[in-house]
Amino acid sequence: MSTPPPSPTPELLLGPRFALDRRVCVAANRWGARRMVGLFFGAISRLGDGVFWYTLMAVLALFGGRDGLIAAAHMAVTGLAALLLYRLLKRWTRRPRPYRSCPGVIAHVPPLDEFSFPSGHTLQAVSFTVVALAWYPPMASLLLGFTALVAASRVILGLHYPSDVLAAIAIGGGLGTASLWVMQSLT
Repeated sequence: MSTPPPSPTPELLLGPRFALDRRVCVAANRWGARRMVGLFFGAISRLGDGVFWYTLMAVLALFGGRDGLIAAAHMAVTGLAALLLYRLLKRWTRRPRPYRSCPGVIAHVPPLDEFSFPSGHTLQAVSFTVVALAWYPPMASLLLGFTALVAASRVILGLHYPSDVLAAIAIGGGLGTASLWVMQSLT
């Protein structure tokens, strides 16, 4: 078993390679300092902790008949895979959160864990959305809108760099798509 690489130093993150990431992060975080913006995105972030997704799974399982039950189970298994994957990636990359390594960024809410890459909230939201939309396409506006707000909240609240969120979108999309492929091959 290989050991994780050392945590990137703030000096590395301050280099030119991450300049755009830092600028966008600082600008979004300043916007989040406005009281109503911070409250709104704090609430979105809290819902993205799982409340929204677990409620959706429960509603599908209780009121969606057999398909709803299967969709909820599919989402739950995909969510567990997403959780394990993002925890592994965070331990391996050990990227400091922007409020700890980027001057001018403050955390508007406390983080759930220590490291920044990838955004677990975003990875989960995207993978859940991919699976849910395969079962219930009419939910697209609601789920895509909520997922976009969750992704934005992570940067606005000072908890992630934009690159953490973009990577999580790609990883979550890939994971959700892979779970659809597995599900299709099982049926």
